[in-house]
Amino acid sequence: MLEVRDLEVRYGRLRAVQGISLDVGEGEIVALIGANGAGKSSAMHAICGVERLSSGDIRFRGESIAGLPSHQIIRRGIVQVPEGRLIFTGLTIEENLRLGAYSAADRKATRTDINRVLTIFPMLKDRLGERGAALSGGQAQMLALARGLMAQPKLLLLDEPSLGLAPLAVREVFALVADLRKAGVTVLLVEQNVRQALAIADRGYVLESGRIILEGRAQDLLRDDLLVSAYMGIHRDDASMEKT
Repeated sequence: MLEVRDLEVRYGRLRAVQGISLDVGEGEIVALIGANGAGKSSAMHAICGVERLSSGDIRFRGESIAGLPSHQIIRRGIVQVPEGRLIFTGLTIEENLRLGAYSAADRKATRTDINRVLTIFPMLKDRLGERGAALSGGQAQMLALARGLMAQPKLLLLDEPSLGLAPLAVREVFALVADLRKAGVTVLLVEQNVRQALAIADRGYVLESGRIILEGRAQDLLRDDLLVSAYMGIHRDDASMEKT
């Protein structure tokens, strides 16, 4: 579905993304993981058309989208849920959801789509008239995910959905992302939370200093000694003890 080849993003002389290549197949959850400042968000913004590519190509369903403005990329079915959630706190939950449908191909189906996303996020159903400012961090993330689904995405890009959330809310968010795959949504997940991201992903790429240093099946990456020690802060023997 998504093919990224030799992607480079520069900010002046700084190369934030240095020639990375990755693929996302239809129906997959693919995790792009790494520490803060590794270049994950820059890569995602380039895919969305928010950042300009310095070089490389991005193809979506066989068509090059490199250099297209973000609104045209959205109309092709790529929708981003940004880091920090960025819901409209002064608007109601229902108004936030309706704004999510602004670029949907069939805006006449907005009410049907609201009912559909509320089956995935039932915690929002009885709060449609409340303002976004009344939501906790976890609830605001649920609303951001629901708003993204209102655009009828073919590919959903999630940028740090667990950022700033309490542990319980983190578990709930990742469980919901896993459920999105069951609903037929393809996901590219950018995360610092390595363990949680790989636990729900099919495949993963590890980004460090703008370069991909590891890639493979998610379960294989979870067993990789380098990844475990460098990004999870534990040793292989400790990881084995956690499972007993």
